[in-house]
Amino acid sequence: MKLEDLHAFVTLVQLQSTQQTASRLGLTQPAVTRRVQNFEEALGVLLLDRQTKPLKPTALGLLVYQQCKRIAAEVEALTQLVSGDAAPQGVLRFGLPHSLTDDSLLPVLAAVQQRYPDLQPRLSSGWGNQLLQQLDQAQLDAALLLFPTGKVFAGGLQARGLGAVPLVVVAADDGQPLPRTLAQCYARGWILNPDGCGFRATIARALADQGLPLQLNMEVQGTALQLGLIAGGSGLGILPRMLLPRAANQQRVREVPLQDFSPQSELWLVHPALPASHQAAVNLFATTLAAGFGLSEHC
Repeated sequence: MKLEDLHAFVTLVQLQSTQQTASRLGLTQPAVTRRVQNFEEALGVLLLDRQTKPLKPTALGLLVYQQCKRIAAEVEALTQLVSGDAAPQGVLRFGLPHSLTDDSLLPVLAAVQQRYPDLQPRLSSGWGNQLLQQLDQAQLDAALLLFPTGKVFAGGLQARGLGAVPLVVVAADDGQPLPRTLAQCYARGWILNPDGCGFRATIARALADQGLPLQLNMEVQGTALQLGLIAGGSGLGILPRMLLPRAANQQRVREVPLQDFSPQSELWLVHPALPASHQAAVNLFATTLAAGFGLSEHC
């Protein structure tokens, strides 16, 4: 059994595409197929259902895949043990929530690139569950995610809480009386992200608990656009409190302190086992961003 065959199998299961696997590994497609077949022959079992498109592992193949991921991580850790002082280089793929992707990232990226000039950060944004899936499929090296405190991350991922992130309802700062309860917000309606956003799900659950529907005035993506619509009186919104001071400077919006709704998330750094050199760069990116938002790590 060869490690290169194991690696080809793991990558093929993650990407579900021989073409993408070949591109990722720098091989031809026939070479990928040959390595996976060699791995199956070494184990004496069929690991892939070749009647499905895209390719998927058999029930036994899925168990083997999970075990192989752990083996690959241990091999990587062993490699780094003897070369842990090496400076990180190459591409570092980092995922972020949509709500945290604005120009405040520029000084964070500058700090990482100044410290590690041979590293090439690559950023992508998405919803929390989408980013988790990309981590599991090895499409990202690490991600900052907004999830509830106490969230349990499966699949061998390592997670570290970087600080509590209270969420606040915001309205136009137009001198009008503000609602005091979630029920009183109904008449104004909401300006929220499309379905899949954790903030939207939080509001929908809270309303459902009170037997209230979600009155959706506008469904648009992008914090800046939402704040502009909120400032224009088109409805209420929700965002992390740490973003409110900057938002209030850019748009005429204010917090709506509700008596029965004060949700809170946690900013998490989540990643699989990483090379020691890349771990340092990931930590620098995450802690610099968290410090910029005034967050205090407590776990």
